[in-house]
Amino acid sequence: MGTLLDRFEEHEGPVRGISFHPTQELFVSGGDDYKVKVWNYRTRRCIFTLQGHLDYVRTVYFHPEQPWIISASDDQTIRIWNWQSRQCIAVLTGHNHYVMCAQFHPTDDLVVSACLDQTVRVWDISGLRRKSAAGAQPMMGDPLSSQRLNTQGDFFNVTDVVVKFVLEGHTRGVNWATFHPTMPLILSCGDDRQVKIWRMNESRAWEVDTCRGHYNNVNSALFHPKRELILSDSEDKTIRVWDTTRRTLLQTFRRDQDRFWCMNAHPELNLFAAGHDNGLIVFKLERERPASAIHQNSLLYVKDSQVRLHDFTSANDAPMVSIRTAPAGQYLPPPRTMSFNPAEKAVLLTSDAEGGSYELYNLPRQVNGQ
Repeated sequence: MGTLLDRFEEHEGPVRGISFHPTQELFVSGGDDYKVKVWNYRTRRCIFTLQGHLDYVRTVYFHPEQPWIISASDDQTIRIWNWQSRQCIAVLTGHNHYVMCAQFHPTDDLVVSACLDQTVRVWDISGLRRKSAAGAQPMMGDPLSSQRLNTQGDFFNVTDVVVKFVLEGHTRGVNWATFHPTMPLILSCGDDRQVKIWRMNESRAWEVDTCRGHYNNVNSALFHPKRELILSDSEDKTIRVWDTTRRTLLQTFRRDQDRFWCMNAHPELNLFAAGHDNGLIVFKLERERPASAIHQNSLLYVKDSQVRLHDFTSANDAPMVSIRTAPAGQYLPPPRTMSFNPAEKAVLLTSDAEGGSYELYNLPRQVNGQ
């Protein structure tokens, strides 16, 4: 952990957005030189550069299936590029301030964008997919002319991309917006220090609730890939964890000096990364290895709020005793360590809860010799 593998230094100025391809050995970057670059990280070189934006590029992402890249820029536009043909295939206009973020939906033909004009927009790109499937290859002309196009896609003479919803509710600029991986939900956050949850269906989108607690600009937020949690980070030097269902604050992680600017989750592992003023941190919300203790031919371990006993000889596995769980709307870290006293038939669990705590549980007396 923490080992520098390589440096990629072709951008002229700061790099603001980066994203790995889901299956190929590629990543894409965008920066203050107005350029979008596609790299092969195995050969350690930039394959090509996509040019057309007229201001800083804030975020870049690959499409999960199509050979597309989406980029958001301070030039108030979102561009979709075909990285195989190396052409811009759509320019999404309609925002009237810096577009801070734009992302594809993980499965549907949708795009979500966040802008300092205080709105979140959801775009329907099904026309673009149909056009791509039909083999049409739009050609880019003068990039300056693209700034005068409307959101109905007149530049390509078809309705490739249309605005589906405009979500209004933030009272200052919106810095981030993202889709839920499986549910019809959107998460957004902004300079009003709020994290908002939105729900959508085919005909409309509406605000569900707001998570309040940050006391400075909230720069990014995400849904936990596997649990009903929201993570957000802010210039108030904190990362906060929220309960998605109850919209309550569960945990707060603080740094003394560094403001947080961006955050991402590993698609499969229990790992998160957050960028701050002086670098980045990689962290877990909780570790995968359960608290456990071995005695003779048995393993005692914690799983699903129970102390369980696994017999190595017979392979039997059974619950022994239930342990304390979190009250509704609160978060209780799982136990970190376990000690077993065979004479007393008791286990001692230690936890990070409440600044550090320990709990003693007596096991059933019929636990023979354990």
